[in-house]
Amino acid sequence: MTVHPLAMITADEVHAARRILGTAGHLGPDVRFAYLGPEEPAKADLLAHNPGDLVDRRLRVLLLDRATGAASSLLVSVTRGVVDHVEKLDPAVSGQPPIMVEEFEAVQRILDTDPGWGKALARRGLTPDTVRACPLSAGHYAYPEESGRRIIRSFGFHQDHEHDHPWAHPVDGLVAYVDLIAGTVIKVIDEELTEVPREPGNFHDPDYTGPARTSLRPIEITQPEGPSFTVEDGLVHWENWSLRIGFNVREGLTLHQISFRDQGRDRPVVHRASIAEMVVPYADPSPVRFWQNYFDQGEYLFGRFTNSLELGCDCLGEIHYTDVVVADEQGEPATIRNAICMHEEDYGVLWKHSDMFAGSNETRRQRRLVISFFTTVGNYDYGFYWYLYLDGTIGCECKATGVLFTSAYPPEGREYAAQVAPGLAAPFHQHLFSARLDMAVDGHTNAVDEIDAVSVPIGEGNPYGNAFARQVTRLATESQAQRLADPSRGRVWQVVNPRVTNRLGAPVGYTLIPEPRPTLLADPASSIAARAAFATRHLWVTRHADDERFPAGDLINQHPGGGGLPDWTAADRSLDGEDIVLWHTFGVTHFPRTEDWPVMPVDHIGFSLKPTGFFDRNPTLDVPRSTGGHCHPQ
Repeated sequence: MTVHPLAMITADEVHAARRILGTAGHLGPDVRFAYLGPEEPAKADLLAHNPGDLVDRRLRVLLLDRATGAASSLLVSVTRGVVDHVEKLDPAVSGQPPIMVEEFEAVQRILDTDPGWGKALARRGLTPDTVRACPLSAGHYAYPEESGRRIIRSFGFHQDHEHDHPWAHPVDGLVAYVDLIAGTVIKVIDEELTEVPREPGNFHDPDYTGPARTSLRPIEITQPEGPSFTVEDGLVHWENWSLRIGFNVREGLTLHQISFRDQGRDRPVVHRASIAEMVVPYADPSPVRFWQNYFDQGEYLFGRFTNSLELGCDCLGEIHYTDVVVADEQGEPATIRNAICMHEEDYGVLWKHSDMFAGSNETRRQRRLVISFFTTVGNYDYGFYWYLYLDGTIGCECKATGVLFTSAYPPEGREYAAQVAPGLAAPFHQHLFSARLDMAVDGHTNAVDEIDAVSVPIGEGNPYGNAFARQVTRLATESQAQRLADPSRGRVWQVVNPRVTNRLGAPVGYTLIPEPRPTLLADPASSIAARAAFATRHLWVTRHADDERFPAGDLINQHPGGGGLPDWTAADRSLDGEDIVLWHTFGVTHFPRTEDWPVMPVDHIGFSLKPTGFFDRNPTLDVPRSTGGHCHPQ
C-alpha cells in the first residue's frame, strides 16, 4: 500500500483483519475482539519512510473466548494477508484483556437472576428490575479464588423510571463479585443497610432545574474566509506548524511528527504525543468500596466511547471534523462520526507594548489551533484538547465533567466522602493522567535538565540578600529522572538538544511546565500503588523503545502491578544525549462540592511545552495587526 504509515485504520482494513483471522482458524462463535488497533511501525522505519514507499499495514488484535476465557494477542498484516504473530496469554500472569461492552451488559442479566443479589435488594425494599447494575473493573488483591478468572465487581443504582438518572439513588453497602466466563456471582457482600437516597438528580428535567434562563444573548464566531489550517489525509498545516493526527481505541487521539517551520526549515519538536493511561483511585476504604480504582484506558479502552461531536454544542466556530473507524467486539467496523474536532480560536493578547520613548503602541493577538475529542466512560466525561500556539507553545488540557460516582450519606456521616445532596455522598477520588511525550527537539538526540528557582543567602557577592538563581540538574539516568514537581521552587523540566545550539551558543530546548498538583495519594504499599506506579511521580523519563507504549503495562485489567515504567526503568538506561520519552503525570484530586451535583461544571487540568532558546528571537514578530474592530496604528 502507498498510504502513509500513520494513516488511520479503515473499514476495509478491519474487514480484512477479520477475514484473515477467520481463515487462519483463530475465530469461533464465542471468540470476541477485545481490542483492534493500528500497529505503528518501528520509529526507525517511520523516520526512513519516503512518500510513495510501500507500507505494510498491520493491526494488533486481542481475542477473548467468552466460553473458556482463553486469550491471545495477534499481529495481522492486512497488506500481506497473514497473521505475523500469535501469543497465547496467561491471564494469571499477564493480566486480562480489557473489559468489553458485551460483558458490561451481561452483568445485569447475571445479577437479575442471582438469589443472593435479589435477597440483598429485598432487604432494601427493591426488586432487580428497578436496579441498574454498575459493573466495574475488579483490580488485583491476590485473592486465590480469583487467580486466572475474569472478574468484575458491581454496585447497584435504583432507577425510578426510564429517564431517571440512577446515580442519584445508590444502593449502598452492597456489592457483587461476578465471574464473567462462568456467568455466575462469586459472592455478594451485604455490609451495611443504608437508606437509598430519594431526591432525583435529573438535570435534563425542567421540573427539577426550573425554566431555562433567557438572558444569554448569542455569540457568533465566524471566519468569512475560512480557517487558516489545512487537513489532507491526516496531515495538518497551520501557520508554521505541521503534524499528523491519529487515533486508536486505547489512547484516543494521538499526535505525530509535530514540527515548526522556522526561517524556511521544518524543525521537529515532538515525535509522538498522547494520553497513554489514566487512573481514577477512590479513597473510601470500606469493605464494600476499597477496590474502586479504574484505568479508563487500559481496562475500558475509553477511545471506543468517543462522542460524535456537534457544531454549536461541543465545538464552536469554523470546524473541521474527522471521522474515525473502530472495530466492534465481533470484529466488524464501526464509524464514529465527527470524532475529532479541529478549529482555531482567538486567545487574547499575544504581545503588547506602548513605548514612551519611541512613541509606539503595538498589540498583536494570540490564536491557537485546537485539536480535541470527548469520551464518556460510565458517569464521567473527558474532553482532551491539544493546543498549538503562534509562539511555538504546545498545550494539553483535559476538561473533566459528567456525573459524580455516588454513595449514600448516613446520618453519622462519611469520613472519606462529601455530602452533595440530602442523604447522597460522593467519595473522595483522584483523576490522574499520563501524557507520553516522545520528544524530538531539533532531532532525536535529547537530554533533560531539571530547573529550580533557588534563593541565595546574604554573603559575599550578595550583600543585600536580593539575589536568586537557577539551579540546573541534568537527569542523566532513568533512576534520576523519576521526579516530583515542586511549586515552592518553580520546578520545570527542560528538554534540550546538546548537538544543536542557538545563535547565542546555548542548546535549543523546550520546557515542560507542570501543574504541580498531588500525585497518587494511596499508600505506597497498596495494590493500586503497585498497579499505577506511574502516578506516583510527576515525571519519568525513559530511553525510547518501540514496545514501551503504556506506562502501567500492556494489560492492566487484573494485573498485579509492576509493569510499565517500574519494569523498564529498572535497567537505569542513560538519558544524556539519547532518544528519550517524557511521561508526565497530571491530574486533579477531587473533594466533591455541592456545586458538582447533579452534573459537574468542567474542571480544567493540563500542562504546556514552551520553547526555551529554541528560537533566536520572538517567532511572532511577523504576526500582523488585527484587521477588524478598532485595532489600528496610533
